Amino acid sequence: MSKKNYIRPLDIKHGRIDMGHGAGGRSAAQLTEELFLAAFDNPFLRQGDDGASFPIPVGARMVMATDGHVVSPLFFPGGDVGALSVHGTVNDVAMLGATPLYLSASFILEEGFALSELKRIVDSMAAAAREAGVPIITGDTKVVERGKGDGVFISTTGVGVVAEGVHISGRNARAGDVLLLSGTIGDHGVAVMSKRASLEFETTMESDTAALHTLVAAMLAAAPGGVRVLRDPTRGGLATTLNEIAGQSGVGMVLEEAAIPVAPQVEAACELLGLDPLYVANEGKLVAICSPESAAAVLAAMQAHPLGAQAVQIGVVTEDAHHFVQMNTSFGGRRVVDWLSGEQLPRIC
Repeated sequence: MSKKNYIRPLDIKHGRIDMGHGAGGRSAAQLTEELFLAAFDNPFLRQGDDGASFPIPVGARMVMATDGHVVSPLFFPGGDVGALSVHGTVNDVAMLGATPLYLSASFILEEGFALSELKRIVDSMAAAAREAGVPIITGDTKVVERGKGDGVFISTTGVGVVAEGVHISGRNARAGDVLLLSGTIGDHGVAVMSKRASLEFETTMESDTAALHTLVAAMLAAAPGGVRVLRDPTRGGLATTLNEIAGQSGVGMVLEEAAIPVAPQVEAACELLGLDPLYVANEGKLVAICSPESAAAVLAAMQAHPLGAQAVQIGVVTEDAHHFVQMNTSFGGRRVVDWLSGEQLPRIC
């Protein structure tokens, strides 16, 4: 190889993103080849086109979901923006009752961002995609000037297929249905906040970020047709999610405060920070609304799965023209659980 054509390999340890990495020339191609393709490598990416051509099952009903990830800090106990960007979109697809098939990823990088940190994020993202069995098959990279970004923002889009007979929607809840929750709430938001604020607690708090599609598959198999609504309570937490569903379906809900699981360290942190766990984001939990006759089977399937071992029934769906979400408190009263007002924790996903 002549000196003229020789390209020095990326200096992952000391190198930083520059404007050339987003200009579409040789530097951009090198970044794609040596960092992104090396991590995400699969036959679809190796097609080398601006998009990906992929097969789908004959007669399948497709779903698609997209999400942007701007979490700060980029690395937090139990996860990082890379894994989060995979889990978040896989879960959005799964909450429609679909099997996730493929992902795309778009990176907005800030000039000066360390290549070592970018590689760490990309490697985490690749590991999350492999573990989920959902490959990243196409993507894009842009670079913005120093000071006009925040290190890295990631947008992911996922596509999946829905099996015949599965119709999951926030519009499907009916009076008498049962509310199930897959585990403790508030873990992700508190983990991010503790890292951002450099708070130290006696026990380590970690994000619950995880891909939930295998849990969903087990639930659907346990009670075909019995699961009406699925949702992962991310921004705005459990309270906001349930208000969204109540509005979509034109129903009310009554929760049991004593039944909603909150880890002791999360409860303590929320008290310290003046937060309500009901409004704190989760990234590895789901809420399910099931017909009353299928609730026991769905709950048993959840509890038999590693990501639903702490699953519980937390309430019921009611007739309510005002679409209120209410909660029977531990003190014996009842209060309205309203929508989130403002933003408790910015930049948590």
